[in-house]
Amino acid sequence: MKAVSLGPAYRAQAVRNLAEGEFDVLIVGGGVVGAGAALDAVSRGLSVALVEAADWAAGTSSRSSKLIHGGLRYLEQRDFGLVREALRERGLLLNRLAPHLVRPVPFLYPLTHRMWERFYVGAGVGLYDTMGGARSMPRHRHLSHRGALKIAPALRGDTFVGAIQYFDAQVDDARFTLTLARTAAAYGASVLTRARAVGFLREADRVIGARVLDLENDRELTVRARHVINATGVWTDEAGRLAHARGGPHVTASKGVHLLVPRDRIRLDTGLILRTEKSVLFVIPWGRHWIIGTTDTPYDLDKEEPAASQADVEYILEHVNAVLRTPIVPEDIEGVYAGLRPLLSGGADDTTKLSREHTVAQPVPGLTVIAGGKFTTYRVMAKDAVDAAAEDLPTTVPASVTDRVPLIGAVGYEVLWNERHRLARRSGLHVARVEHLLKRYGSCVDELLGLIEKDPSLGEPLGAARDYLKAEAVYAASHEGALHVEDILRRRTRAAIEEWDQGSAAAAEVAALVAPVLGWDDETVKRETEHYVRQVEAERQARREADDAAAAAARGRAPSLFAERAAS
Repeated sequence: MKAVSLGPAYRAQAVRNLAEGEFDVLIVGGGVVGAGAALDAVSRGLSVALVEAADWAAGTSSRSSKLIHGGLRYLEQRDFGLVREALRERGLLLNRLAPHLVRPVPFLYPLTHRMWERFYVGAGVGLYDTMGGARSMPRHRHLSHRGALKIAPALRGDTFVGAIQYFDAQVDDARFTLTLARTAAAYGASVLTRARAVGFLREADRVIGARVLDLENDRELTVRARHVINATGVWTDEAGRLAHARGGPHVTASKGVHLLVPRDRIRLDTGLILRTEKSVLFVIPWGRHWIIGTTDTPYDLDKEEPAASQADVEYILEHVNAVLRTPIVPEDIEGVYAGLRPLLSGGADDTTKLSREHTVAQPVPGLTVIAGGKFTTYRVMAKDAVDAAAEDLPTTVPASVTDRVPLIGAVGYEVLWNERHRLARRSGLHVARVEHLLKRYGSCVDELLGLIEKDPSLGEPLGAARDYLKAEAVYAASHEGALHVEDILRRRTRAAIEEWDQGSAAAAEVAALVAPVLGWDDETVKRETEHYVRQVEAERQARREADDAAAAAARGRAPSLFAERAAS
C-alpha cells in the first residue's frame, strides 16, 4: 500500500469520480464509523465512495475522551459482551492496526471503603485484565494509601483509603479517523469532505444513491451506488428522514464536555478515574495537559456546534476538586470542548442509561443504517454495516479483513522509532520533536521530513502553537485533506483545545502557510483567519452562559463554516 495525498488534486479527481461513476457502496458520514466502513468495504474489493458534510471527525469523532478502552464501568452493569469486544479491539489497535496512534495509559482508581471495595473492584479489574485478549496490557496492581500518594500526591489523603492502578489506551481521535479515511483512499476509495448528502436517489422503493452538494464549489452531484450506508451518528434520524425511512434505529444525543488544564496544575504520575453519582470522571494525561471529563446530559439543540455552558464547567470542577489538595479554578482552564454521543433511543429518560451498543438496520431497500456504539468498537460496527450491505449486492463479497489491515503509518513505525536519533540528526530536529512526529504520523513521517528538506523554514514551530511545526500545517493541506484553517487548528493539530487562546493567534500564520497549497489569495487568507477568530470568541462567550440554551445561542452567533456554506 502506498500512501495517497488527499490534497486539492485528489479532491478534484474524487469529485469527478463521484459524478461520473457508479459504486458498489456509498457511505454517508465521515466519522470513525463511516471512515471505518469505507476501509472495510474497499478492502473486500468493493468500489467505494465516502462523503462527509464537514471535515473528517468534525462531529463526535474529534470530541471524545480520546480513550481506547473496554469500559470498566460496563462490567458493573454486567455487559460482559460489550467489554470483551471492546478489549479485543483495543488489543488489535495497540499491537497491529495502529501502534503509532494508540498507546497504553495508566489510571488510578481510588478506593473509599475498606476491605469489601478492594475485593469488589479488584475482582472486576482482574477480569478486565484477562477478557478479550487484554493480556497485551500491563496487569493491574493494588496500592496502599501511602503507595497511592507516591504516584498521586495531588490527591487529598482523607478522600480515599487505598487504590488500584490499571491500564487502558489513548488515541488522538481526530487523527485516527483521518488516518482511516486516508487508508481507505490508498486502497482505492473515493473520499470527499465538505460534501453534504441533501437527498437520496430512488428507483421505485429502492435507494440507488444520493444527491450530494459539493460545498466548496456550490455544485450538486448525483452519486449512484448499488447500496448506501448511513453512518451519520447523531444525525441518523435526519438522514433517515431524507430517505423517507419510517423504521430503522433512532438516536438520542448526549452531551459530553471536557476541560484541558496544564500538566503542572495537578501533581499526578498517572491518569485518574473517579466515580460520580451518574457515571465516571476521568483525569487523562495529554502531552503538556490534563483532559478532565466528562458530563453526560441530554441535548436537543444545534448538533453542528454543541457548546459547553458554565454549568458544564462547574460540574466538572466540583467533582474533580472534591479529591484534589489544590483545587482547579476557572483561570486554570486552557481549553474546553463539547461533543455529542449517539445513543440508541430507549425507554429511559436518563441518557446515562441508554445503550452504548450498536445496531444495524435496513429500513428501506438499498439503505443500511448503523447507529449507536462507541469509538473503540468502530471496526466491528463498520464490519457489521458492510456485512449487511453485502447481502444486498448481486455478487459474492469476501469476509472482512480489517482485523489484519494496518492503517497508514503503522508498517515500519517500530523501526523508525528505534532509529529516531538518526532521524533527528538527519533532519536537524531535536529527538523529542521527532518522537512527537512519529506518534502522530508513524512511518509517514518521511513525507513530512521531505517537506522540511525542501524548505528548512518549515522545520520551525508555529509561532503561537509551538507544539507543532510549520510543516505540519502545510502537510495537513497537501496530504491530509484540510481545506480550511479550522480543519488544521481543530483536528489536524489540537491547538484549538491546547492553547490558552484556542489557536486564535496562530490562525493568520496557518492561513498564510497553506495559501499556496490551496490556491488562496490575500482576501481568502483574511476571511479564513477572521472566521476562525469569531468562532473562538463565540465559544468563549458560550462558556459564560448558565445553561445549554443560552450557550447554544451564543455559539450560534458565529456559525461553523459548514453551516455557513449549507445556508448559502
